[in-house]
Amino acid sequence: MTAAPGRRSSTFTRLLRHGFTDASAAERLLDSAELMPLRDDPVLLDALGATADPDLALLGLVRLLEAQPEPGARRELLDTLISSKPLRDRLLGVLGASTALADHLTRHPDDWQALVMYEAHDLHPGVEEFEAGLAEATDPVSLRVAYRRCLLSIAARDVCGTTGVAESAAELADLATATLRAALGLAGAAAPEDVALCRLAVIAMGKCGGHELNYVSDVDVIFVGEAAEGADETKAVRAATRLASHMMRICSETTVEGSIWPVDANLRPEGRNGPLVRTLSSHLAYYQRWAKTWEFQALLKARPVAGDLDLGAEYVAAVQPLVWKAAERENFVPDVQKMRRRVVENIPAAEVDRQLKLGPGGLRDVEFAVQLLQLVHGRADTSLRSGTTLDALKALAAGGYVGRADAAQLDEAYRFLRSMEHRIQLFRLRRTHLVPEDEAELRRIGRSLGLRTDPVAELLREWKRHAGVVRRLHEKLFYRPLLDAVAQLATGEARLSAEAAQERMVALGYADPASALRHLEALASGVTRKAAIQRTLLPVLLGWFADSADPDAGLLNFRKVSDALGKTPWYLRLLRDEGAAAQNLARVLSAGRLAPDLLMRAPEAVALLGDGDGGGLEPRSRTHLEQEILAAVKRADGAAQAVTAARGVRRRELFRTAAADIVGSYGTEEQAAEADQGALVDQVGGAVSDLTAATLAGTLRAVVRDGWGDSLPTRFAIIGMGRFGGHELGYGSDADVLFVHEPRDGVDEREASQAANKVVSEMRRLLQIPSADPPLLIDADLRPEGKSGPLVRTLTSYAAYYRRWALTWESHALLRAEPVAGDEDLGRRFIELIDPLRYPADGLADEAVREIRRLKARMESERLPRGADPKLHAKLGPGGLSDVEWTVQLLQLRHGAAEPGLRTTRTREALAAARTAGLITDEDAAILDEAWVLATRVRNAVMLVRGRAGDTFPTEPRELAAVGRYLGYGPGHAGDMLDAYRRTARRARAVVDELFYGATER
Repeated sequence: MTAAPGRRSSTFTRLLRHGFTDASAAERLLDSAELMPLRDDPVLLDALGATADPDLALLGLVRLLEAQPEPGARRELLDTLISSKPLRDRLLGVLGASTALADHLTRHPDDWQALVMYEAHDLHPGVEEFEAGLAEATDPVSLRVAYRRCLLSIAARDVCGTTGVAESAAELADLATATLRAALGLAGAAAPEDVALCRLAVIAMGKCGGHELNYVSDVDVIFVGEAAEGADETKAVRAATRLASHMMRICSETTVEGSIWPVDANLRPEGRNGPLVRTLSSHLAYYQRWAKTWEFQALLKARPVAGDLDLGAEYVAAVQPLVWKAAERENFVPDVQKMRRRVVENIPAAEVDRQLKLGPGGLRDVEFAVQLLQLVHGRADTSLRSGTTLDALKALAAGGYVGRADAAQLDEAYRFLRSMEHRIQLFRLRRTHLVPEDEAELRRIGRSLGLRTDPVAELLREWKRHAGVVRRLHEKLFYRPLLDAVAQLATGEARLSAEAAQERMVALGYADPASALRHLEALASGVTRKAAIQRTLLPVLLGWFADSADPDAGLLNFRKVSDALGKTPWYLRLLRDEGAAAQNLARVLSAGRLAPDLLMRAPEAVALLGDGDGGGLEPRSRTHLEQEILAAVKRADGAAQAVTAARGVRRRELFRTAAADIVGSYGTEEQAAEADQGALVDQVGGAVSDLTAATLAGTLRAVVRDGWGDSLPTRFAIIGMGRFGGHELGYGSDADVLFVHEPRDGVDEREASQAANKVVSEMRRLLQIPSADPPLLIDADLRPEGKSGPLVRTLTSYAAYYRRWALTWESHALLRAEPVAGDEDLGRRFIELIDPLRYPADGLADEAVREIRRLKARMESERLPRGADPKLHAKLGPGGLSDVEWTVQLLQLRHGAAEPGLRTTRTREALAAARTAGLITDEDAAILDEAWVLATRVRNAVMLVRGRAGDTFPTEPRELAAVGRYLGYGPGHAGDMLDAYRRTARRARAVVDELFYGATER
């Protein structure tokens, strides 16, 4: 077979044509002594070319021939191989798909004969046939050999296409059943005295219980034990535990023949912390009192497989009623929401895109969706009570609980993904759900699935297509039948009954299912373009609503927006064509009252949620806002119309800010929630403060123009105070300000003062007129003499007052002063006037420090609302905003003159500057910063959720859950949120006690 130099042999070319990738190595193997009789036989080459990996199959065949004990056995194998096509296909098929089974055949060279011929009943063996195949095993080693021999026959039927993936999975489960029985038999033979004491039932769970096992998978089990007649129960349970433990070791331990698979009993009550074996009554007591929803979900697949089958049947009969009542449990909805949350973050980032089981569009999505629908509807419909995923999916479709087309697509996708999983695991018989990256492995998998033209590209394309189908249908599966039930458009399909539809809505978190279904009917019924597009959008939107703390509000708000904008062409196009818009809208509409209220007053603001010309959710700069508002004021006819326009811009921008905050806090499918909570706080504070300043500037311009034309007889400036001056306004904050004016040359001071007071009075009136836009309340109580002093003062009057009468609290308040609108030069000179007061050159005297502490203590005792829990009060409670801000401001008063970095109105900037200056340790600064950010987030959350300002956590459960979702806590974790707040505040208060109430000098 040697070719002329420089020329490839005809055999080399034929090998390439038959799918070999290393034709040179294949030529050498075909020239080996073992294959000498067949080297020119076209039948062998054609058969090798039909395998998943011809190179691997040929190598495995040579190894098998070399392992034959004597020449006669080798001749028998070769003769049978050529004369029997069934053997040829099965043997070479296995050798081309599994190095692990090739290794087994090499170690046990006679086992190829298990593939020689099948009778009709051999084509679909069950537990009985597998028990016969394992019958001769007398120890763990021989059990492994017999197990691999049986596995060899399953794999042969699988790779040759004799059985489909569902049949192969069922056979693997039956083989596992037979193996568990054999292992329990070996354990019993080793301890007959234990067998005499107890009855032990082995209950298969998971994929084994569901009759859909993988090639390599943990076999999940639960053990039930009872005393034999006349035996002591305690001794019987101990005996059963010894038998169960020994059985697990027989299957799991590694021997010279490897292991079979791990037996996992962690689905038992209390998991690995609970006893391995319990009596039936102990199981029932646990499930009735302590079990969580996921445990009932797991029991969907419970099936007695070994040991005392009568006891196993009693167990299943006892727990099944509890399984089908799970949807009635008080915590079912939050449990379902938790189970539905993807655990992708637990998958290493490098593996997410390769995960067949847990990744987006993976096997877990299908299995979970089917099981959830079974829990919801299996109470009333016993036809749904199958432990096998594909059988249950078929029953759901037949009953109208899932659309038939959707079920067919999911069935096809699930079979493909399971086939991929089987081929991946079969290669080395290792447990994995990762799609390999190696091209040779991908080629083998693709060819094994019948993809021969371009195996790698075709495999990846088909995988992504089927995963995409699962990802798309995962949510649709829950909601499409609801739409079909209310819209009643599809003919010839079974539909959900009204009762079943309401059951499903309740299970998915809707508190008022009847109203929710009415909203669905209004949105989805009819043959209009609007109804058709909404029917397409609603399955996904409903899933996002159900993922929130208040799905009912989300759906109701969506109906309101659609009623207002449904006839506007751009609205439905925005939701349909811009991926982010629909999810952003769903988040905003179901996160609380504030954002939907702002949106309902001008629904066209929904355009901001898209990626196009609406500007998106990025906050706009103060300059941009002022330009827009001043332009609107210029176009307006009179001050009232001008301020109405300015308030309209404010409403729209408040919505933009709230929407960006909600989306950033919740995250989307494409982008995770913002991890930096401080960044979200700074974004809201900066955006609302800039917007308030721009609104005041526009209102000032409108009032001046309406009353005096182009020029007021006095220069006029507005100084932001408190959170406004600190760029830390929340959604519900008033605008704390001071008003300062300075008469123009030649203008009488009395006339100037009257003009300035009239401006302030008119600004306050116009900004509070009841309208569709939220009012902007102006609070000037931080002015000299407080509410008793004049509302507006000249710069000279301020100078005289501060020089003679300024109190410590006023110097303290002026730390936040910053010009926000009006005459820039006057504002700058006001700041120059107050800087010596707020940053005293010699720092603070001891008496001044004591005065500040007294003020703080009095505020804590007098202002805290009666009945409020101080530990959960975000503003005045220990470790709250007031604690942190007064501590930082005391450092500013003491050291601001010497440390330029402290001369800022912003709390977090001042805290960072104090750390840089060595006035506070890094650890203490981090503790205070974390507490301040969290308290600010709590106040923002309360306003977003309730639509009105508040400093404490809501008591109403849905509102509290919504605050939790905003702060990053999943369903059912409101208690964890409150504990975390108390813990953070407690740590901050300890720092405050040291820095603020501690030593006089710091």
